[in-house]
Amino acid sequence: MKEKIGKDEKSSELSGFYSKSLEERLELVKEFSGLSEEELGQLKEFGALDFDSANRMAENVIGTMQLPLGIATNFRINGKDYLIPMAIEEPSVIAAASNAAKIARKAFGFKAEATEPIMIGQIQLIAKDLKKARKEINARKKELLERANQADIALVKAGGGARDLILRELKGKKEKFLVLHLLVDVRDAMGANTVNTMCEKIAPKIEEITGGKVRLKIISNLAVYRTAKAKAVFTKKALEESFREFKVKGKEIVKSIIQAFELAEIDEFRACTHNKGIMNGVDAVTIATGNDWRAIEAGAHAFACWKNKSYKPLTKFYEDGKGDLVGEIELPLALGLIGGTTKSNPIARIAVKILGVKNTREFAGVIASVGLANNFAALRALATEGIQRGHMKLHAKNIAVMAGAIGVQIESIAEQMTKEKNISAERAKQILKEMNI
Repeated sequence: MKEKIGKDEKSSELSGFYSKSLEERLELVKEFSGLSEEELGQLKEFGALDFDSANRMAENVIGTMQLPLGIATNFRINGKDYLIPMAIEEPSVIAAASNAAKIARKAFGFKAEATEPIMIGQIQLIAKDLKKARKEINARKKELLERANQADIALVKAGGGARDLILRELKGKKEKFLVLHLLVDVRDAMGANTVNTMCEKIAPKIEEITGGKVRLKIISNLAVYRTAKAKAVFTKKALEESFREFKVKGKEIVKSIIQAFELAEIDEFRACTHNKGIMNGVDAVTIATGNDWRAIEAGAHAFACWKNKSYKPLTKFYEDGKGDLVGEIELPLALGLIGGTTKSNPIARIAVKILGVKNTREFAGVIASVGLANNFAALRALATEGIQRGHMKLHAKNIAVMAGAIGVQIESIAEQMTKEKNISAERAKQILKEMNI
């Protein structure tokens, strides 16, 4: 049943947000997120990252590469409304997420949860007697964990720190290795720097007590202990209303989406594209907030293999007892709210403020919900109207701009090409020429 919003709560249902001017959009976001005039000004500048800042973040800097920063609306997660900042150049992703969230909130929106922020640091040990090495390490595990925690006293004071050492024996082409997994609670950091430092801190002691040689000392991006889940119900009534123009029954839409999902379950070629649709949303929020989207991508696809021993979808869809569609997602999300680009990039800081999350567990639940929303939207389009209808309608605007259209001409040309089902640069130029006659 749809939850009611209290009189003091702010709603993310911003009707007609896409049709408003930049000033109107910014004013709504400012009111929702409590942005200052300075932060509003930075957004208006469309390039708040100055050379000095950029030059400290990367090497050989000559400029900055911008992406459109948009807002996904309608999201209600665990009873709280969110505006979702998304940085992405692909047409229809933000609109699709907003539309999916609107359908989901007809029930309860999204329910999300995340595990403790435990990251894995890997230490590769070469030793003549692996059995003896294992025994020595286990006997002095407490000492090694204490030594690891000496590398980040502030983290330990904040409630985090090294938690455990797990030993794995792996066989290479010529010899066996002992791989130590150092489990670290990184709190509200992504954790790479801390974990890597801790691994390096205990490596000499491991060599000393085992007589072996440590090779690799680095974090793993397959964060199987740091996952997030989200769930939503898309009622058959809401689905039918969303396709009123096509006059398709809700139960038929539910059936077609489940059939589309089942193909991804049994076919890796489809599963890869299925998961790419999830990452459209996940990456867009990750990039907007200055997080490491490459680590998130690597972890998500590895998790899709690791969990089921073969490549599978990160989501699942099924019909409940009422005949409604249920969507669920689980994926690893190593996110940070402190340090890194999240703090050094002013636009990333503003994006985090707009999002309004208090810790990385809440943050992970929000991003998992966005991934589920985008996946649902893609399946809904694929199983009914076809993915190109909405996608190409937005793409038509880009084509119109490339043809030289400005202002109101862009919308008119895009609308005409979409109506004719002829979206091309040549047709856009023809229409523009006719307008200017």
